[in-house]
Amino acid sequence: MHKEGFIDVTGGRVWYQIFDENGGGTPVIILHGGPGSSSYSLQGLKALAKERPVILYDQLGCGKSDRPTDTSLWSIERFVEELAQVRQALKLDEVHILGHSWGTTLAAAYCLTKPSGVKSVIFSSPCLSAPLWEKDQKRNLKKLPLDVQETIKHCEENGTTDSEEFEAAIDVFSKHFVNRMEKQPEWLEQRPSWYRNSEIYNIIWGPSEFTVLGNLKEFDCTSQLKEITCQTLYTCGRFDEATPETTQFYTSLTPHAKFHVFEKSAHMPYIEEPEEFIAVIGDFLQSIDSTILS
Repeated sequence: MHKEGFIDVTGGRVWYQIFDENGGGTPVIILHGGPGSSSYSLQGLKALAKERPVILYDQLGCGKSDRPTDTSLWSIERFVEELAQVRQALKLDEVHILGHSWGTTLAAAYCLTKPSGVKSVIFSSPCLSAPLWEKDQKRNLKKLPLDVQETIKHCEENGTTDSEEFEAAIDVFSKHFVNRMEKQPEWLEQRPSWYRNSEIYNIIWGPSEFTVLGNLKEFDCTSQLKEITCQTLYTCGRFDEATPETTQFYTSLTPHAKFHVFEKSAHMPYIEEPEEFIAVIGDFLQSIDSTILS
């Protein structure tokens, strides 16, 4: 079964999809990255629908959801409120949460409001501290050719992060730390114009990965990770922007959390190693559902 529609949330309507092959397991809701991206690149996660309903939605201002012009809507607090509204509208009394990248920031902030019925949370390539993320990207940058480093530094200092020169340098960074595939899947190459909303990214994060200037600048929930008491899985790619060292550090702060590294991936293991990703996530979710049933 595939169902889609719109849900009213604070500020507008968000577009959602439900994939369900009558697997009977607890539903999993997917939180996409960005901020300002969409669920487009995560469509492959519908493979989990053999065992449970899979819910994808585009956050407000993103993808196929409404694009209001009120910039005060772009805060983590409102996105947390939105997730609660989506859960309520779809009657997701019990749910697993899978967040990717910025989606993990959202998942953590949401879980720390102590909502009921969250059976587990999966932090895929997590960003749970903006200062730590910034530090890791500056470290990653030093692994690149000197001219690429200098271009990125120069463009940031001069406010020319919208230049072709900066784009070319970012492409090099991305081939190392975002998606290492030699040839991208055709559907990913052909992603539609509504795939991203850079305004949201700029307001929440800033003009680039390397220096956080947006309203998330001070975000750091590491001291609260001990409060996440549901079953937790952290994953990242071996060459991820979300470095294995930092991801393991988050794992160590979370009670009874599990940790997995996708050895051939950077930041998009669900595209770089899709079968492995589905197997690891599927096994984790099944282990929790079977424990609940028994």
